[in-house]
Amino acid sequence: MYIKQIIIQGFRSYRDQTVIEPFSPKNNVIVGRNGSGKSNFFLAIQFVLSDEFSHMRAEERQQLLHEGTGPRVVSAYVEIIFDNSDNRIPIDKEDVSVRRVIGAKKDSYFLDKKHVTKTDIMNLLESAGFSRSNPYYIVKQGKINQLALAPDSQRLKLLREVAGTRVYDERKEESRTILKDTEAKREKIEEMLNYIEERLATLEEEKEELKDYQNWDKMRRSLEYTIHDKELRETREKLDKLEGTRQENKEGSRERHEKIAAAQSKITSLERNLRDSGAELQSLRTEKQQLEEESQELVKQRAKMEFDVKDLEESLADDQTNKERCQRELTQLSKQVERKQTELDAILPQFHQRRAEEEQLNSRLKSCEQRRSELFAKQGRGQQFSSMRERDTWIGRESQSLSRSIQNKQEQIDRLSSEVEELKAKVLQEEQDITERNEDIEQKRVAIDRTSREYTQAKLQRDDMTNQRKELWRQEAAIDQTLQSTTEELNKCERNLRATMGKTIGRGLDSVKRIVREKQLGGVYGPVIENFTCEPKVFTAVEVTAGNRLFQVIVDTDRTASHILSIMNKQKMGGEVTFLPLNKLQPPRPTYPRTEDALPMVNQLNFDPMFRPAFLQLFGKTLICRSMDQASHFSKTANMDCITLEGDQVSRKGALTGGYYDSRHSRLDLQRLVNEHTGQLEGAKGQQEQLKSRLQELDGEITQILSQVQKLETKRVQLSDNYERQKMDVRSLSRQHHANERALEPKERLLGTLEGDMKAMQSSMAALKGELGTELLSQLNSSDQSEVERLAEEIRSLQQQLRDCLSSRTELEGMKNTLENLLSNNLLRRREELQQDLEDLVVTNSRQQLEMRTTEFEHVCKNIEHVRKRQEDIDSSIDGFTKKLKEVEKGLDKWKAIEKEHSDAINDEAKAMEKLANKRSLLLKKKEESMRKIRELGSLPSDAFEKYQNLSLSQLWKKLHHCNTELKKYSHVNKKALDQFVQFSEQREKLTSRKEKLDRDYQAIVELMDVLELRKHEAIQFTFLQVSRNFAEVFKELVPAGRAELTMKKAEQEDSDEEESEEEEEASSTRKRRSKKRKKKADKRDVFTGVSIKVSFTGTAAETKELQQLSGGQKSLVALTLIFAIQKCDPAPFYLFDEIDQALDSHHRHSVAAMIHKLAENAQFITTTFRPELLESADKFYGVKFINKVSHIYAVSQEAAKGFIEEEAADK
Repeated sequence: MYIKQIIIQGFRSYRDQTVIEPFSPKNNVIVGRNGSGKSNFFLAIQFVLSDEFSHMRAEERQQLLHEGTGPRVVSAYVEIIFDNSDNRIPIDKEDVSVRRVIGAKKDSYFLDKKHVTKTDIMNLLESAGFSRSNPYYIVKQGKINQLALAPDSQRLKLLREVAGTRVYDERKEESRTILKDTEAKREKIEEMLNYIEERLATLEEEKEELKDYQNWDKMRRSLEYTIHDKELRETREKLDKLEGTRQENKEGSRERHEKIAAAQSKITSLERNLRDSGAELQSLRTEKQQLEEESQELVKQRAKMEFDVKDLEESLADDQTNKERCQRELTQLSKQVERKQTELDAILPQFHQRRAEEEQLNSRLKSCEQRRSELFAKQGRGQQFSSMRERDTWIGRESQSLSRSIQNKQEQIDRLSSEVEELKAKVLQEEQDITERNEDIEQKRVAIDRTSREYTQAKLQRDDMTNQRKELWRQEAAIDQTLQSTTEELNKCERNLRATMGKTIGRGLDSVKRIVREKQLGGVYGPVIENFTCEPKVFTAVEVTAGNRLFQVIVDTDRTASHILSIMNKQKMGGEVTFLPLNKLQPPRPTYPRTEDALPMVNQLNFDPMFRPAFLQLFGKTLICRSMDQASHFSKTANMDCITLEGDQVSRKGALTGGYYDSRHSRLDLQRLVNEHTGQLEGAKGQQEQLKSRLQELDGEITQILSQVQKLETKRVQLSDNYERQKMDVRSLSRQHHANERALEPKERLLGTLEGDMKAMQSSMAALKGELGTELLSQLNSSDQSEVERLAEEIRSLQQQLRDCLSSRTELEGMKNTLENLLSNNLLRRREELQQDLEDLVVTNSRQQLEMRTTEFEHVCKNIEHVRKRQEDIDSSIDGFTKKLKEVEKGLDKWKAIEKEHSDAINDEAKAMEKLANKRSLLLKKKEESMRKIRELGSLPSDAFEKYQNLSLSQLWKKLHHCNTELKKYSHVNKKALDQFVQFSEQREKLTSRKEKLDRDYQAIVELMDVLELRKHEAIQFTFLQVSRNFAEVFKELVPAGRAELTMKKAEQEDSDEEESEEEEEASSTRKRRSKKRKKKADKRDVFTGVSIKVSFTGTAAETKELQQLSGGQKSLVALTLIFAIQKCDPAPFYLFDEIDQALDSHHRHSVAAMIHKLAENAQFITTTFRPELLESADKFYGVKFINKVSHIYAVSQEAAKGFIEEEAADK
């Protein structure tokens, strides 16, 4: 064991928390400048471990707190952590911390952070080897010099402390105090004995007169006894009559109490019924109000839907009218379109034929005119060109130009042909798209109708589920009301049941239930009262038999009970509980009598067979009997406890217990109600859970339906939007289709024209090529001339035909354009509008909306009817409950009247019983008075019981008067002389015995004091021998060439053979002389006056010197040697030295350092020094610095420690 670590805060110069690095278990050295805080460090250790800082005043505690700059320190603490790996401290921990906290108004100790007293700390340290008689394990600065300069008597005092003589002195002082008390008691007893002897002599003379007095007194007492005995017998007879009357009244009162109990039970039942009915009525009224609100809401919905239906019907009628009108107009228009289309179809072939003829004529005319122009050009080229070559060159150029024109024309034809083909394909594709989109529009219309029907069905399903949920909510509210009322009743019954048991028992049961719940323990079956049932008729008998044992807890094993009790003790839970461990119970197995007049109580109880040992333990030795007579009989014959149904008990040991038992507060009845209410509560909770489960399912279904309704609504809107959008697309596509059809015809005509032009150019080119290489002529040849004439004739004919054809085509074209304009701009457009209107009417589907609204309207009407029927049922129920409440109130008044009637009768009987009680009380007082007077007569003569029994009261009073007259003659006699003589004799014997005991005690104390003095003397001698031997050995180690010895000084011997045979003249003077002699003997035995020291530093006897003759350094070395010797005599686990080497020279400091190094193998040393010698053998080094008026301590290296010392030496 050693000091492992020290933590200081707020103590002296250590303001901040200073956690010192763990110490070495061997030699530790602390260095630092003067005033840095080394001494305060040692003071902090003393502050915790020594008695020096005990019983401090507030100002002394304040001086220990840090006073410097910064915030004011209000508390300080020092904590020492011991290494306890060797278990020297009797605590099963490797590290043990001791902390002392001090403030202006507090001083506390803590052991491992737990608050303890200072005595606990000191006892713990003494058990670890810290001797309070040897405080030299801490040697403060200056202690060496003080010991070196101390006189011999002071060293003897130190030796006494080391020897532990303080204990003997304390015990001797205690014995001396007891001895003084014993002497005082002996003096007092001797005084009492002298007084008693004198008093006995006087009483001896008074005894003779007392004998005559006693004879007359015996006669008086006999007469008085006879008189009082007669009066006592008369009083007892009157009391017996009163008791009979009282029993009759008691039976009548019991019957009335039973009737009152029955009436109160009925009243309680009716009040509960009234409360339940009132709650149910309130629930019905609440539901009625909710239904009225719901009905109003439904009526509003119905009115709104009525208007909607009417609007839809009117809209449907309007739509039907519009539809019929549109259909009629569409029919007429279709006929007109068909007629006009027929006319157009008849005109179109003629028109196309005329236009084809016109185109052919134009083409033929152009070719003829071109051929004629070519011939004329050919004729003119003879004049135009001078040679054939020039002409051929021009033809070549013209041919090239025509070739390019033909190529361009061909490109135009190809491009236009491609556009025509694309336009035709586009027209065809548009026709297909229009057809497909019309089909898709029809499908979407069907989908819209289907979605609308599904939407309507989903809304209806949602409304049905919502109504179901409302109904479930109403049921849940009713169950909640039931739960609330049942819970209130259950709590009331539990409170009443708890009131019948003690508070400690109730707290104990609560603790057990809490432990079982928190620890989830098994094998705990609860109190006895919760584990059985029985018939109400035996409630009273069972309760009286069991008493508070009804609340004993049944457990499976004693281990379970012990575990619960240990938890209760550990957690300091309140309460008291008794367990019935089934594995330890060994109940009796009695043989019950076979009769109907006495039934075993345990057979009247219903319980689980596994609990049979517990119930046999409680009720196995009890019989239920019909009457008290039978109970008395069976208690003797069957050796069992017997009880009646009314609760009157007859113990098998003979005791009878009974009286009126108020069954209104029956524990078993309350437990029965608790069980009933618990069952009702569990049933209601089960229903509530089912309703909640159904509500959760319904909420999920409603959520799904609402989601479905929203999806259907979204789908319907999307379908309608798509439907309208596609209709618009179809219209746009149709317009585009008609536009493309119209654009196709001009392009085809243009294509024909281009083809004609290209043919003309090809013909011109062929003519030029034919002319190429021919002779250049100025006139046409005959064939060409004839051809020109033929062409001129043909041109005239073609021009005439063209004019005729153009006139006919123009007329047909006007008719065609008129019909087409009529169809496209009027008739067909109007037909499309009518068809669109009909489609809108079909898509709007007012009939379907009307059907949906009608269905919703019917559904609302159905709900209104359902609500109306429910309202009628609730009104009927409210009327029924109102009637029931009136009947219950009437019955309640009736039973209250009955209760009042019986209560008044009981009050009257109570008054009568009170009169009887007063009369009985007077008679009892008279009886007690007579019995008291008989008792006061004391012991009577043997003939007193029969001698005067035949005399009348008047004769007895006459004789008593005569006897009293005679007794007056002896009024001067000490009537208590004999008693006093006997009393004083007994006192003398007791005092004599007590005096002998005090004498023995006195002698024992004297012997104990002698033994203590002898042991103290032996302890001093033994300690001196040890210290003396150690002193010589230690000095030899420190000064190898020297020697030293301790010498015990004694006083001069006095004559110890003084005579002690003087005779005792007076007791007081003898005791004083004995006390003085004892004190003198003790003083003679304690003959030591001091301890002297003789040393020689050279080893020669001639140079042996006394301590006063040595130098200062030698004195310090000798004093240090004495301290080491004392420490070896009583070793401590660690030592604290504060600058012990201050006055030593270098050689001796080396010796001391070697000594500490050797001793550090078995103990821990913590030293402070200014010298380097002690550093050489140290294991760990610490430096102390004083910075800003605050001390700091920390571990340093050996070189740093030497640096501290060298700096200090340099400063000096």
